Amino acid sequence: MAAYDLVIFDCDGVLIDSEILSAATFVEELEKSGIQLEKRVFFESMIGRSFEQALATVRDETGKSPPADFKETFRHALLDRFDQALKPIHGIIELLQSLSIKICVATSSDPIRAARSLANTGLGGFFNDRVFTASMVKNGKPTPDLFLFAASQIHTPPERCIVIEDSAYGLIAATAAGMTAWHFTGGGHFNHGYSVDDGIPRDRSFRNMADVLEAARMLGIA
Repeated sequence: MAAYDLVIFDCDGVLIDSEILSAATFVEELEKSGIQLEKRVFFESMIGRSFEQALATVRDETGKSPPADFKETFRHALLDRFDQALKPIHGIIELLQSLSIKICVATSSDPIRAARSLANTGLGGFFNDRVFTASMVKNGKPTPDLFLFAASQIHTPPERCIVIEDSAYGLIAATAAGMTAWHFTGGGHFNHGYSVDDGIPRDRSFRNMADVLEAARMLGIA
């Protein structure tokens, strides 16, 4: 019998190659509001966190607050860019088709963005209503709340879950939840300055989805 019953996928940077698009759009929209922020800050401090946490970083870094409608203007601009350029992570469809246990999504993205992203890339049908967002819990990553909530909704003990994450915050959250943490480093942002410190806990690391699939086969879950 396999040791796992559920694979929990982060969305941005794991299912979809979105972080480069998000960084460019975020910085551009801030500039329209008169706020200058380096993309470096986005990659260092915002990946894997909720929008509200990202805004707190903007205030800390610049001493300025974006306008009240910034969330909506950013989302509109980002979804337009997603419509034009968003792609699924290479190899993810084959992995999703091959897994023989339950799967779900647990993402810091808001529900509208997550749904649009999955629909645009043809991944929505793999998950249907098994998409859980930070808006569903009090505290987002790096606390374990979102992963524990997702597992509870699918009636799976934490120790029987694998989490696939790209971000430091996600790996910390997965480990705190008592789940197996697999680090995926194949997203485009890893070629643009993003990295995860060696001290961040993880059980395994993978550069491409073909290796994730091979590991899943070795575990008897694909």
